[in-house]
Amino acid sequence: MNILAIGDIVGDSGTDMFLDHIDELKEKYKIDFCVVNGENACSNNGITRKKAEMLLSAGADVITLGNHSFRQKEAVHLLLNNECVVRPINYPEGTPGRGFTVVQKNGKKIAVINALGRIYLDYCDCPFKETLKAVESLKADIILVDFHAEATSEKISMGYYLDGKVTAVFGTHTHVQTADSRVLPKGTGYITDLGMTGPYYSCLGVKKDITITRFLSCIPQRFEFADGPSQLNGAVFCVDDETNRTKEVIPVAIWPNAR
Repeated sequence: MNILAIGDIVGDSGTDMFLDHIDELKEKYKIDFCVVNGENACSNNGITRKKAEMLLSAGADVITLGNHSFRQKEAVHLLLNNECVVRPINYPEGTPGRGFTVVQKNGKKIAVINALGRIYLDYCDCPFKETLKAVESLKADIILVDFHAEATSEKISMGYYLDGKVTAVFGTHTHVQTADSRVLPKGTGYITDLGMTGPYYSCLGVKKDITITRFLSCIPQRFEFADGPSQLNGAVFCVDDETNRTKEVIPVAIWPNAR
């Protein structure tokens, strides 16, 4: 089984990039299942029902979120009514929505867990303990973990913490694809960050002039997503059908000059 994970979709341009390329990616890599991080899919962060439905209709099987899970006012309704959209599992008890979902696909039960890091982000419950608790309770053939975190050390630690317990751990949030895709010693596929699907000539999706001004002045700026051509980042996890362990991790990157 081949699983495609797509890095943070940013705004309309990121959404369009996914819609434009998902079919060719599925054909090229013989994709059986697709996970998309959609927490920045709207122009002012977060995700709406309309955006979620667009991504799911185009080919995403599950949408994961992150620290912007509740940025849109309709987020609560979306999370309560669509089992294919999950928010971080380590939000405090009583938070609307679910931190994981299980989908039946091609004869396999595939679980997707979303977790939020605590370094430089909102302080939530322990992502390690909450994720492991879910892993140990799930009855699934394949378990995928989207760890939405800032610090590379936290992400790498999560990878080793879950090695052999889940099929894959992939990081999101930092919007830069890392060059460390690998299969960990006990068979868990891993990459520190999938990267970003959104504006190419930008600073993590934001207009570069805005971020430069922010660094030069030290005065907070109102962020706006950049215009222009887009990129697509992600990774393919090639999973052994017998063991449900990852055999290979293939980074995926589509740049404007390759379109």
